[in-house]
Formats: sequence, structure tokens, C-alpha cells
Amino acid sequence: MNRTTFVRIWKKGSVEQFSPIPYVATLLNCMMWVVYGLPMVHPHSMLVITINGSGLAIELSYVLLFLVYSHGSKRLKVLLMLLAETAFVAAVALLVLTLAHTHERRSMIVGVLCVFFGTMMYAAPLSVMRLVIQTKSVEYMPLFLSLASFFNGVCWTAYALIRFDPYITIPNGLGVVFSVAQLMLYATYYKSTQRQIEAVKRKTEMGLTDVVVVKGDANKAGSVSFAGSNPEIRAM
Repeated sequence: MNRTTFVRIWKKGSVEQFSPIPYVATLLNCMMWVVYGLPMVHPHSMLVITINGSGLAIELSYVLLFLVYSHGSKRLKVLLMLLAETAFVAAVALLVLTLAHTHERRSMIVGVLCVFFGTMMYAAPLSVMRLVIQTKSVEYMPLFLSLASFFNGVCWTAYALIRFDPYITIPNGLGVVFSVAQLMLYATYYKSTQRQIEAVKRKTEMGLTDVVVVKGDANKAGSVSFAGSNPEIRAM
């Protein structure tokens, strides 16, 4: 769903102002749900494991792309978050499997953590929403990410209501609310974003100059400015 965003990052060789937080948060959420769906934690949850296992692989590729194309302190920040998440999930899995001895208790402990981190995943784009309001531009808040979050929340909420699983219902129900807020913000600032992009393009075009060689002097060159109606040749 984020193919356009990451193709842009790959082509420019930079993450620019895109935030890694939504992807890092989603990665942690997927890892926690995989633990929740394990047969020794919450039996008969194969759908939870397979879908979140696939999501884990996808989000990990996104985070690795951020590591490759970010620089300095931003790269270090992403790396530290990735290492901290991995260590945390491993510790939770180890402690739950060794200290909790029933499926109900294991499900409750991991489920409560999933509610918390699932809510944080959906709330992660709030940091980008603040940037959108400040700049009046949705350039760095991908529409596909907001749409994916919305449909993901709706589907998982419906699934949880059928099985009556509160640990899945709560974070995904809140996720629908957060996603609707993002989509409303996108609709509000879409036109102003297009105006800003067009303004940048016009400034870029007006600043273009062509270098020409002045006849009669092979060692002398000039630049021709097309800003006015009459071209102006300036010696270099």
C-alpha cells in the first residue's frame, strides 16, 4: 500500500521529511500479535498469526529501507527503536511462556499489551498530522497509509466482534476513529498541498538558465536568462 512513498524515497535516495514512527509502531504491533496468536498463548488463532506474520515481514522491509536511506541521528534513532522492539518482544514471550501457566493468563497478559501497542500503532501518525496542520500540506502523510489503516481497523473490528475478543476489538475500534481523523485532514489540506507543489514548480522553472558559448570568443561564455520578454546575455 505504501509503494508510491517508498519508490519516491528510493529514487531520491533520501527519506526527506517522512516519519518512520508509523512503520516502526506497526512492526511492534505485528510482532506482539504474532506472540498473542501462538498456540501456547491463545489457541485457534491461525488467522491472527498468518496475517500479522505477513505484516511483520512487510513492515520490516519498510523499516530497513528507512535505515538505508536515512542519515546521521535519524538512522541511529530508527536502529535503536528496532533493536529495542526486538528485545522487548523476546523478553515478553520468554516471561509469559515461563511464568504464566494457563492459556487464559497468557492471553490476558499479551492481550493487554496488544491493546496498548495496537492503539499506539494507530495513533503513531498523529505526529505527522501535527506537521500537516503546521505546513498546511499532506505531502508527507501518504493517503494509502491512512486508507490501509482505516480498512485494516474495520476488518479486524468486525472479526473481533464475531469472536467477541475484546483485545482485538478495542485497539482496532480506536484505529478506525484515528484513521477517519487522518482522512478528514487529508481532504481538508489536499487543495492547499497542490497549490504549494505548483508554486514550487513555477519557482524552479523561473530560475532555470541556459549557458551558451558567445561566438567569436571560444574562451568566453555567457548565461541567457529567459525571465523577461527579451533574452539577456551575461558574461561569465
